[in-house]
Amino acid sequence: MTSRQRTDTIARFIREHNYADLRTLAARFGGSLSTVRRALDQLEASGLVRRHHGGASLVETDAVAQEYDFLTRNQRHPDEKFAIASLIADQVQPGMTVILDGGSTTYAVARLLAGKRLQVITNSLPIASLFSEVSSAETLVTGGSIYNRLGVLLGPMCEASFDQVHADLAVLGGAGITENGIWNHNALMVAAQRKMIGAAERTVFALDNSKFGRKALSLTTPFAAQFTIVTDTRPTPAVARAINAAGARLTLAG
Repeated sequence: MTSRQRTDTIARFIREHNYADLRTLAARFGGSLSTVRRALDQLEASGLVRRHHGGASLVETDAVAQEYDFLTRNQRHPDEKFAIASLIADQVQPGMTVILDGGSTTYAVARLLAGKRLQVITNSLPIASLFSEVSSAETLVTGGSIYNRLGVLLGPMCEASFDQVHADLAVLGGAGITENGIWNHNALMVAAQRKMIGAAERTVFALDNSKFGRKALSLTTPFAAQFTIVTDTRPTPAVARAINAAGARLTLAG
């Protein structure tokens, strides 16, 4: 296989799978890790992929990505989001049942989980679409009314769906974090997230540093012992103390 052929094949693979790590690409298409890195560098220079430590992800330019505000609006802090998503994805083992809510960082987690055999429960239409196309996961989509701006299902039918399931882990986002807990903008979203927390053994909140010190319409939840807060920068001492006092965990992505 020539260098050009390998680069084209890698490009096709990433278009299909949205993300790929170096070792997977080297094993599938031959060549050393250095060879794969050079191919990814070329694809990044062409604007097709974004390079990360250990791999690369597809730059979102398709119509599905453009349709939802949370993907077009939250292209900020991509490296921070990827670091957070990678740390969370490493905690998810094959065979687990995982709840994923809507949001850009949660979507980044979903992309990294696409190669694992899981049961996924979600109210996010973009995440459901992702798993239907590139994953071997068994995917359960909740009922509910479509909240178009974020591409999520919300309302009484959504909430009732979580009363009927149990998960090993829930991965949630949020609009803000203070010493009071996790906040979000939409009352229906808050209600759905509370049901997700109740249905899961453990809950991980994926929050980049832009959420620090921010309040929103509703307090989703105060901190609790079954929570892990994953972020990229240490929060203020007041927030760190509140997390510790509740028995929750604070984990920093490198």
